[in-house]
Amino acid sequence: MNARTAAQSQFSGSARLARLLSVFLFIALAPALRAQSEPAATPQPPSLNPPAPQPSGVAESSQEMNTRDSPTPFSVRVNLVPVRVVVRDAQGHTVPNLREEDFKVFEDRKPQLISHFSVETAPTPPPQRDGEKGGAQSEASGAPTVPLVRPVRFIALLFDDVHLPFGELARIRNIADQYIESSALPTDRFAVFTISGLSQTDFTDDRAKLHEALRNIQPRPVTAGSSTGVGECPSVDYYQADLIQNQHDVQAIAVAQNDALVCQFNNDQRFLSAALGVAQSTAQRVLSAGDMQTQYSFQRLREIVRRMSVVTGQRIIVLLSPGFLTPNREYELSEVIDAAARSNVVISTLDARGLYTVDASPDISAPALGDPTMAGFHVSYRVQAQLRQSDVLFSLADGTGGLRFANSNDLAAGFRLVAAAPDVSYVIGFVPQNLKYDGRFHTVTVSLTSKEKYTVQARSGFFAPKKGETPADAVKQELEEAVLSQEEQHGLPVQLHTQYYKVDAMDAKLAVLTHVDVGRIRFDKVDGRNRNDLTVVAALFDRNGNFVTASEKIVEMRLRDATLERLSHTGFTVRSSFDVKPGGYLVRLVVRDSQAAQVSAENGVVEIPY
Repeated sequence: MNARTAAQSQFSGSARLARLLSVFLFIALAPALRAQSEPAATPQPPSLNPPAPQPSGVAESSQEMNTRDSPTPFSVRVNLVPVRVVVRDAQGHTVPNLREEDFKVFEDRKPQLISHFSVETAPTPPPQRDGEKGGAQSEASGAPTVPLVRPVRFIALLFDDVHLPFGELARIRNIADQYIESSALPTDRFAVFTISGLSQTDFTDDRAKLHEALRNIQPRPVTAGSSTGVGECPSVDYYQADLIQNQHDVQAIAVAQNDALVCQFNNDQRFLSAALGVAQSTAQRVLSAGDMQTQYSFQRLREIVRRMSVVTGQRIIVLLSPGFLTPNREYELSEVIDAAARSNVVISTLDARGLYTVDASPDISAPALGDPTMAGFHVSYRVQAQLRQSDVLFSLADGTGGLRFANSNDLAAGFRLVAAAPDVSYVIGFVPQNLKYDGRFHTVTVSLTSKEKYTVQARSGFFAPKKGETPADAVKQELEEAVLSQEEQHGLPVQLHTQYYKVDAMDAKLAVLTHVDVGRIRFDKVDGRNRNDLTVVAALFDRNGNFVTASEKIVEMRLRDATLERLSHTGFTVRSSFDVKPGGYLVRLVVRDSQAAQVSAENGVVEIPY
């Protein structure tokens, strides 16, 4: 599948977010990143961590080692496809202690060799001090109440305020509020989004902001016309309108025509043709209103997926909705699933209707209109519509590896299920053979070698790079994904250190030091020199995981044997400097070499006091 370019619309009232995205795309991904330089003769700052060992023998061999800002990424050697896998038993509990040999991976039904395997467990939150609650105080109240911890999960709560009536919407928003207050971890960051784009707040650990956003959520139709047909004559709902206009269903047309003939023309057969015109025009109006709401829902989902692509950690969208019909909108549904798969975003869904029975009768407050002999057909349409509208919830969850909860009144338990991170997950990587740069979708299937009746949850596939995408473009994307990931990798012998000092009350200098153990790096021998290039990306995120800035450097090594021997004992350090404000920062370091395409990724936390 090849997804079309998504509409470039902004969140309502979110100009700041759009600026953040554009800054990230320009700074974090552009090949001409420029690290901020420190002024000469700057006094030594106090160290937050012990200083890393400094390079030895580099000055006398200036042509052997050169560190510069990155103009172009190096050539890619592999295209590793990561697959996060969650295995559950019959009771829904995650299954731990599985090994690499317990898994089989297939691409387009062809077995693949697993080249990467790791186990991830849910982090244990730091203990809270007496009198403290999880999260932070409001920005207006000053400093945070708990030490800064790296966000692990980003949970976007998406409320379908377009399709949910007030009673169901109020019930599920109260459940969400209680969950955030009592069950959320310090490593969680929540955002509140709505289909309408109103009553929202971006990712934060500020419980007061989240509570206020939830309290203000109300039903807000995005169209003036009705897609229910309740109280109208002829009574045509969205489901029947689709049958009439898109599928040209003879029975559905006749039902609407007879209804119009009875309620508008006193069942006078001379006006049969006029009744047909009324039925078709009503169906077209109802279909247009319903299509707009469906299209708006998919647009919002695409926007939120794009928003989540620039946070680092586990990315979960929880869609709280009764579901909705998607006539002739299957491709847009695929676009959402494709975008989520590309950005490693999981969409879990909760049917906010709870345990429901299909309402075979119309609203008792609505007058009985139309042809009474057509009542049986209307019952059938209502039954089909209410059953079919949950299909989109199942498709979104299944297509992105998310969980789905439906047909139960224990919505609180359902919310905990779809919002919870698995205790144990497995990250499996494989390198597709003979992969073509054609943008095609390739299916991925993960199974177990054991005969236990376990449920395996994993992504359904991946996209090959688009035609015309260069290896350098693929490396850019791979580096971006590594920077935004939470996973630590140790393919290269590097260590992360940080130092800072205050310039004045409102400004500080932060240095990210990357110490490289040269003795454990592979080199190519070319023209008597030991060659390798390192790409070093240091990125800063705020306490809520939002991108702040980044620096990318290339370290070119053309070392003589004597220099390599000397550096093998001392290593060397790459320094990335940033001008920052006091506060808490999350540091992400990614280093990759050109000789073996090995990657290391480290996480750090820095608190700069006010």
